[in-house]
Amino acid sequence: MDSSTGSTPAPAPAPAPTTPSPADTLDGYRRAAVIGGGVIGISWAALFLAHGLDVVISDPRPDTEAQVLAGLEEITPALAELGLPTGDLTSRLRFEADLTAAVAAADIVQENGPERLAVKQEIWKTVERAAPAHALLATSTSGIPASAIAEAMRQPERLVVGHPFNPPHLVPLVEIVPGEKTSAQTLHRARDFYAALGKKPQVLRKEIPGFVANRLQSALFRECVHLVAEGVVTEAELDDIVTASIGLRWAVAGPFRTFHLGGGPGGLPHFLQHLGRAMEGTWPGLGNPTFDAPTVARLTTQAREAFGDLPVGELAARRDRAQIALMRALEADRADRA
Repeated sequence: MDSSTGSTPAPAPAPAPTTPSPADTLDGYRRAAVIGGGVIGISWAALFLAHGLDVVISDPRPDTEAQVLAGLEEITPALAELGLPTGDLTSRLRFEADLTAAVAAADIVQENGPERLAVKQEIWKTVERAAPAHALLATSTSGIPASAIAEAMRQPERLVVGHPFNPPHLVPLVEIVPGEKTSAQTLHRARDFYAALGKKPQVLRKEIPGFVANRLQSALFRECVHLVAEGVVTEAELDDIVTASIGLRWAVAGPFRTFHLGGGPGGLPHFLQHLGRAMEGTWPGLGNPTFDAPTVARLTTQAREAFGDLPVGELAARRDRAQIALMRALEADRADRA
């Protein structure tokens, strides 16, 4: 889809605290319907439950309940670290395979179904017919535009993309992306809802495939794959380079502020004038790798060597603990400067 689609300016998002608090106002939102019981759906459900919402998960797979309960158990320590209540977390959780019944009383519908347009269109046709007229309708799609998903809806102005950065219960960002016909009221409601959950909602000003965070991630990962495939570094070495340099820097300042500071007293204009052309000159030499058989084999072997000693669950738990520590440090710094 052309990136100019849906160019209606969107309001700037309101600031939100990094660490959620159950005291945040969620007036009008008492019942959440989560469509899809995969990784993203479980994470959203955990966050909703920790903020006191009643949650129904709808997924036709027969093993949904077992997977969700196991996932919630893994997530609970991170919720506790964030200061959220985790006692009796599942007491307000139920499962309903029938989509119509699942959304019948929902105040918020958060859809996390398969990344297939036809499937999402069918889901939202059903949801629109069955959900209350006041319900906020959001899709967690990671790249499909809301305009395309809403083509089969009678009221496309009700649908908005609420795209989290995985895992939603922990990482603050939610990209709120309007479709061509998404109403301003829907955008405002989505922004306020996610902010009340302690998220950092960012309203994009127009649709673009992949949105912003995933496009940035994809661009950097393309060069990562190129450097590893060419034998410049290993996966483990590249990870160390990123976490010891731009990962730290961008967590504090972001790319534009970083280069603004790199320009000295003259800021970004000085940087662009004196170093911009040199940087631009390196762009044609950046890699354009493919996931062909040799590249996949190399990446797989190195991942096994670098990360294979520990289960993925333990690696994720370590990541989450470090992520929370970083978020707290950044929040403390912002508080000191306030």
